[in-house]
Amino acid sequence: MANTFVVIMAGGSGTRFWPYSRAEKPKQFLDVLGVGQSLLQMTFDRFKELTAVANIYIVTNNKYKSLVIEQLPEMDEEHILLEPFQRNTAPCIAYACYKIGKNNPEANIIVSPSDHLIYKDRVFAKIINQALGLAAADRNLVTIGVTPNRPETGYGYIQYIEDPQSEIKKVKTFTEKPAEELAKKFIESGDFVWNAGIFVWSVKSIKEAFAQHLPEMDEAFNNISKSFYTGNEQASVDAVYALCKNISIDYGIMEKAKNVFVVLGDFGWSDLGSWESLNEVSEKDENNNMVKANTLLYDTKNCIISGPKKKLIVASGIDNCLISVHGNAILICNKDSTTELKTIVHDIQTSKLRKFL
Repeated sequence: MANTFVVIMAGGSGTRFWPYSRAEKPKQFLDVLGVGQSLLQMTFDRFKELTAVANIYIVTNNKYKSLVIEQLPEMDEEHILLEPFQRNTAPCIAYACYKIGKNNPEANIIVSPSDHLIYKDRVFAKIINQALGLAAADRNLVTIGVTPNRPETGYGYIQYIEDPQSEIKKVKTFTEKPAEELAKKFIESGDFVWNAGIFVWSVKSIKEAFAQHLPEMDEAFNNISKSFYTGNEQASVDAVYALCKNISIDYGIMEKAKNVFVVLGDFGWSDLGSWESLNEVSEKDENNNMVKANTLLYDTKNCIISGPKKKLIVASGIDNCLISVHGNAILICNKDSTTELKTIVHDIQTSKLRKFL
């Protein structure tokens, strides 16, 4: 446990949950499931079972620092790493791993998003421990694969080399968010799994991977390592981020490296990345409506309805729609067109309507 560290990525903007998820308080800080905990708090509690609180780091946008402190009072502020702006997952992961590596070059690191739902915690812990063993023993880069149950176009896919004798597989290819027809072929082939976006590696292995595949980023974070855990850290990180590529760890490293393995598992996973994924894991009423609001419904079916308890939403004669009433915005659209939310949010960002984000 002393050498097991966790990095929780909590800097996303959650645009596919607009208008519930807002610029000042995105979905990872919200009680999306109505259980009394935010997604970030649930993730933090899950990893507390795998390592000490002192070995957990949170990477988030600098404007969310107060939210992290409020929701995770156990956290040492020195372990809340602040990004000046979003640069995708590769710089985020590099910052955390290089900082951890400065104090503990023998560290083994679990990297996880902050906004995933996992129902089977014990199964998940077993899979993570398998991955830790593999990563520590042979300097491998390990990711977690989830058995798909539908041709989902919003997830990445991992193709593996079949080995009937083991749940640990050599990775053959990564594919990001395929079109529906290609996703169907992946499911039919039987050798593809969903990419859960959870990674496990030793600090030595990931630094070697950055040096080989993203050498400019490796050089940049090595150059500022002397400022880690000092009063100059934030200024150094801000300067480095201005130079970093906007690139994901998947594109930057995982698709190129030859020492990548996937551990397969079924642990009740959802990335809760959108209204559709929340609808999938939520209870429905007798008319197949997911309702998280005060409502009066008449001849309304197959809908997603979300809003604060202090407001009443009345719907009549509605079928297959998303109705979301939060803050100063109302969203009404066909349930099947919620993938257009990124476009909607982008249009708001580039117009005079930014106050509604």
